This record gives sequence, C-alpha cells and structure tokens, in this order.
Amino acid sequence: MKAIRYTGLILFLFSLGLFLGSFFMSSFTLTEDTFKEIVKAEHQEILQPALSSVIDKEYAHSIPFVNDIQGAVEKVNEEARAKQQWDKVIYDDYAGSLTRASAKGYVPNNKLLVFLLIYVVGALGALMFIVPQIKLSGPPGIKNNHIFQHALNSRGWMGIVTGALLIGFYILLYFFPAYITNWIIIVDPLQKLINPSATSSQWFLYGFLYTFAVLVMGVRMIIKYRHSKYQIFRTCSVMFFQLAFAFLLPEILVRLNQPYFDFKNMWPLDYDFFDAWHINTLTSSGGIGIFMFVWGITLFAVGVPVFVYFFGKRWYCSWVCGCGGLAETAGDPFRHLSDKSLKAWQIERYLVHAVLVFAVIMTIGVLYTFITGSNTILGIDTYTYLRKPYGFAIGSIFSGVVGTGFYPLMGNRVWCRFGCPLAAYLGLVQRFKSRFRITTNGGQCISCGNCSTYCEMGIDVRWYAQRGQNIVRSSCVGCGVCSAVCPRGVLNLENRNEDGRFNQPILLGNDSFTVTK
Repeated sequence: MKAIRYTGLILFLFSLGLFLGSFFMSSFTLTEDTFKEIVKAEHQEILQPALSSVIDKEYAHSIPFVNDIQGAVEKVNEEARAKQQWDKVIYDDYAGSLTRASAKGYVPNNKLLVFLLIYVVGALGALMFIVPQIKLSGPPGIKNNHIFQHALNSRGWMGIVTGALLIGFYILLYFFPAYITNWIIIVDPLQKLINPSATSSQWFLYGFLYTFAVLVMGVRMIIKYRHSKYQIFRTCSVMFFQLAFAFLLPEILVRLNQPYFDFKNMWPLDYDFFDAWHINTLTSSGGIGIFMFVWGITLFAVGVPVFVYFFGKRWYCSWVCGCGGLAETAGDPFRHLSDKSLKAWQIERYLVHAVLVFAVIMTIGVLYTFITGSNTILGIDTYTYLRKPYGFAIGSIFSGVVGTGFYPLMGNRVWCRFGCPLAAYLGLVQRFKSRFRITTNGGQCISCGNCSTYCEMGIDVRWYAQRGQNIVRSSCVGCGVCSAVCPRGVLNLENRNEDGRFNQPILLGNDSFTVTK
C-alpha cells in the first residue's frame, strides 16, 4: 500500500510540475494576418503603428509578449485621451485574444496530450495517494496525527509555498488572464467536448480546476470521515452540485443558446445578478430566461428563510455552495487553522455584516441606475463608487485571492467567515428564526478539545460542551465535523421545535439543574 501511495505522489508531482512548466511551453509570434483577423477594422489603423515592433517578432513566452501588446494599446489610449478623442479609446481586450491566436509550440499543437498528462495522470496519482488510507489509517475514526506539526498544514514552508501559489494563480486569473494563455488552451479539448462551438476561457479554466479540486479532494474527505454517514452525505452533495449545477449545466445551457446560469448561486453572493446587462440578458431570452430571473429572486427571498428555518444555514453552506464545497474538500487539511480567539470573533461579527450592508447598498445603486437610467444617486456615480469597488475588493480580492489563497494560513473558511454576504444573511435567519441547533451532553464531555480544534468557523465548541449549552451561532455552517470528531458523542446536530434553543439547563454528570435568578 505504501508503494502505491509513493507512486501516486510521484505521478501527482509530475503532473503538477508539468502544469506549472506549461506556462512557458509556447512561443508567440503576431503575424500581419492574425492582427487583421483579430483586431477590429476601426482599430487597425491606429493600433498597427504602435504594434509595428511586435509584428513578426518571436517571443519565448507570454510575459514579454503580453507586456508589449498591452503597452501598445495603452500608448494609443493615452494619446487619444490627451486629445480628448474618446471615440478612439480602445476598450477591447486585445492582449488575451492576440496572445491566444499567436501561440505556437508544444502546448497549442498537443492540447489533448498535455491535458491528459496533467489532469488525468494528476487525478490518478492523487487517488493512488489517497485511497490506500482506507487500510493504512487503521479503523474508521478521526486521528489527529500531528496536524500542528506538519509543514503543509501548520503554516510551515509547504503551507506558505502552497498559499503563495494559490494567491499568485488568483491574481493572474482575475487581473492578468493573458499571461496564463497556455493553461487556458490546455482545457480547450474539454470545452470542445461539452460545447463544440465554444473556445475555452479563463472562467472555463477556473470552473474546471474548481470542480477538479472538489471531486478529487472530495474522495479524500469521504475516506477520512467514513465513520460518519452525515459527512459522506454532505460531501457527495457538494461534489454533485459543483459538477452538475455549477460546471456542466451552465455550459450545456450555452450550447443550447440559452443564458449561462448557475441555478444554485444567488444574491448577494452572486453580486452581479441585478446588473443591467444580466437582467437584460435574462429577460430577453424568452421563457427560460424569465424563469431564471424569477428563480434567482425566489431563491434568496423565499428559499433562504424557509430552508434555514427547517435545516439551518447548513442546507446551503455545507450541502450546496461551491465556496463551501471547496472549503470542505480541498480546504479540509487546514480547517484547524481558524482563529478561535475572542478578538477574531469580534472582527468577524463587524466585518461580515459590513460586507452585507455594502452589498445591499451597492445593489440598490445598481437597480436605481437600471430603473431610472441615471448613473448617479445623490450625486454618487453608482458604478465608479459602488459597483466597481465592490467587484474588485469583495468579488475578486476577498472571495478569491484571500478567501482561497489564505487556506494554508488562516484556515479554510476565511471568506465564509469574514466576508461572504450570503453567509451573513443566512446566519441572521439561523440565529433568530430556525429550528437548527447543536445540542450538547455536558456530562459526557472530557474536554479533549477536538471539537474546537476542528471547527472551521472558529467557534470554541468545547466552551459550550463543557456547560451543556446548545450551540446557536449565526456563523455555524452545520458542517458537523465537531460531532464527527468527538470521541464521546457529546454533540448532536438537531432540527427541533424552536422552544428551548436558548437558555438550556447546565448539565453536571447525568443530572441537570436550572440556573435561576
């Protein structure tokens, strides 16, 4: 079994190395024909002189090529702005399209082979490393196994390197996608398989990598927590929703000439739902587009309070959500790194609700602009001062760069805990109007601390367990890991009558008494 694991590790590292190395495995040459084919006719005359030094010049990799393309476009735009010739300012992303069309070499010529070597061999290697744990880890059940001493999941050098790679990837993906053209090209065979008329994009690459991580690491999650039927169920649930609803179904809809739509995503997490372009796209797409629009509104306006009342916020955060799915699978090795201090909880309370308020204000501004046609409200430009800052600070930096990139540094629920406006909305409903709670049997608690250690939301679960007090917290996502790792069965996730959620008796031994004034 150990030989299988080591072989799998070698295969996975080979695929990871090939993935990183493929960044440099193409050359780029912009020809006259490519320029005329990609650049719009109205831009060719003003852009060609600026690109004269680039055309027919061969570049060894994407970085200098993209820099020269972007520099030429920016030069043209600066001259146009200086002369106030606003009609000549170029807003098209020629860096990405020209880089892709100019790519030559091993990756563009062997897309399918490279895809198989990276993703199929990588998945095979990962599973060969993971699956033997069924035998090697002994009987089912949680094992701490030096989690605070491993270089990967204790903020050691492996964790720091992993975090740096994730942060770098998100920055490139969100802000400099032209640089990762090779990675986008590699997944084109899969894009063609799903939709032959489409070409892969940065977002298809992201969706595939996201799904790939959830599925592979989901297998690890199932094996690790195989003693818990609840953990197996919810892991299978997030794997299904990510693969079917978040990745495949939207692509199939596009193939059928319908709007791209993720039926499980909703406002305020889906912060561009009420953008004018999105509303116009849906409402102009016939009956199915209208259905999508009504579904999106119904899901957050009716679905959230109803489902949270009966099941708590876990119905979404731990069973459906893509962010939660990635956190629970790929992020599971880092769940113990969440800060349990009182200071962290105080920051969490103010920050996550501040983001929710920001999302509401931003959405009001966007809807005001859509309804009235005015770009300003109370003299404030709704795009410049509301929509754009929110998309950059919250939608990109917080949710992606920090939310995922900081897994090895701050735990796997950084975004869910401190920044997700939907989690804040769900949490408010869960705190004040829900049947869900985690009950505790204080008489059985041995204060081992497993529950607090493994709480990804930074809740000091042991504090409640020692007192026999129900856990009713707005931040709790109901992942149930605290219950799964408890050696004494102290904790239980329950949906019961609202009566008795708060102010439960304190338990001593197997008897109880009520504290009264």
